[in-house]
Amino acid sequence: MKVLVLNGPNLGRLDIRDSALYGDMSFADLSAFIVAEASAAGFEADVRQTDSEAELITWLHQAADEKLPVILNPAAFTHYSYAIRDAADMLKAPLIEVHLSNTMAREEFRHTSVISGVAHGTIAGFGPASYKLALIALSGILR
Repeated sequence: MKVLVLNGPNLGRLDIRDSALYGDMSFADLSAFIVAEASAAGFEADVRQTDSEAELITWLHQAADEKLPVILNPAAFTHYSYAIRDAADMLKAPLIEVHLSNTMAREEFRHTSVISGVAHGTIAGFGPASYKLALIALSGILR
């Protein structure tokens, strides 16, 4: 089964971001990790990253139309993009929200997710393993 793994702004630049928060993987490394873990879990992962809110919404519309499950790291859009929330709410298959860092241990504005209310669950703070845990959760939901 195909799963869309969608990533929001600045994640394409992981290798130059604060390694204490985001680790030391590049986005290419993270993508390869996700593809390998997805394959081991019986999924075909289509990993994408954009800094564009409009593009992320288009991808969520595609997932809704194709009834594809989504693992979404909305990054900074997490905290304020009602347009992404509305697009995510149209999904016909499960949605898991993920974050590399523990957003609750960071600045107060990061404690609010407008996405969580339409997701099946949220996994945060485990670095790349957040995606692996999301794949495990997705497997369980789809059974």
